[in-house]
Amino acid sequence: MIRVPFISCLAFLAIVACSRNDPVDDKAASTAGLPDINVQAPSTSGEPHADTRPVTKAPAAQAALPAAMQGRWGLTPADCMPGRRDAKGLMVISADDLRFYESRAVPGADVQTSPQIVSGKFNFTGEGQTWTRYEAIKVDGQKLIRTESSPTASFTYAKCA
Repeated sequence: MIRVPFISCLAFLAIVACSRNDPVDDKAASTAGLPDINVQAPSTSGEPHADTRPVTKAPAAQAALPAAMQGRWGLTPADCMPGRRDAKGLMVISADDLRFYESRAVPGADVQTSPQIVSGKFNFTGEGQTWTRYEAIKVDGQKLIRTESSPTASFTYAKCA
């Protein structure tokens, strides 16, 4: 007979304990592992967010690509060999454009830059067509990583000597 009131009391205590609005104990000393609520959520199209370092927006007519990125970059060692007409993995970056085997990309007005990263929409032309695509480019020493969207793909280049 004593068990019924005891079980009822336990059930009542469990309901009261679980009815708190705040799931975190007020005495919790650490918030490690909790997500940062001040971080911007991913975009709906999956585009990565720009670097959090100071950013400058480049007007469409102004050079937008940092000096650290400028030069010849190859997907394979053969792409860096001078005079090759079949260097399909070669990308040449100047102050104002990206040049590929059969296309060229110019930064759009919304492109954001930092000394090592460029991201935003680029206007492409090539093989009689024009299109716009999001590009994120990061230089890390002698490597360059280019990520594009629609479809999403990532490419790692080596600096040509």
